[in-house]
Amino acid sequence: MSDLILAGEAVQFLPDPALWWPAGGTLFVADLHIGKAAVFRARGLPVPSGTTRINLDRLSSLLSRHAARRLVVLGDFLHARESRTPSVLTALQAWRLAHAAVEMVLVRGNHDSHAGDPPASLGIAVVDEPWSAGPFACCHHPQLQPGRHVLAGHVHPAVRLRGTGRDALRLPCFSTGAGLTLLPAFGDFTGSHVLAPETGRLLFAVGGGRVWPVPASTALPA
Repeated sequence: MSDLILAGEAVQFLPDPALWWPAGGTLFVADLHIGKAAVFRARGLPVPSGTTRINLDRLSSLLSRHAARRLVVLGDFLHARESRTPSVLTALQAWRLAHAAVEMVLVRGNHDSHAGDPPASLGIAVVDEPWSAGPFACCHHPQLQPGRHVLAGHVHPAVRLRGTGRDALRLPCFSTGAGLTLLPAFGDFTGSHVLAPETGRLLFAVGGGRVWPVPASTALPA
């Protein structure tokens, strides 16, 4: 993990990937896109099954490990309306029951507007951006909010690392700068967008169970 101070608060970038705010007892994740693989299979694309269960198990481990009191999803909880298959909904119900004491908040993203809000039986509060949590403005789309540090998703940020010769490695990353931090996508099969190094932006690569700062000299252009 990587420890930082954002808006005067100690936070941790976790390799799962997620952002942990200890003082608020809050875990932030972005872009779960639950049921995306099911949508692809329904459209005839041969992608593996079981990704919903894997993602929910990862999220369960995070919630338990940190004894989180609250989970905030920064948009795109479900991938599409077709994600609401019986198997996906059953898995979601079992997962929510296992964490019944955890407050859960979804900040609507662009996919949520098409997929619809999660079933009310899940007990997830659904809000529009920006939604305040202490000094943070929780959003899906990157933006600036005066007086608040924005936590956002949507971009699925990644970094390209320079190797030797023509070698390069692409990894998801956290990006943080003045007033804005972007979280990597939590879900599988979500794709990514490479961010170019720029003045005032710090990138933290995620891979191999670690999070580490990326020196500008090793980050390649988008």
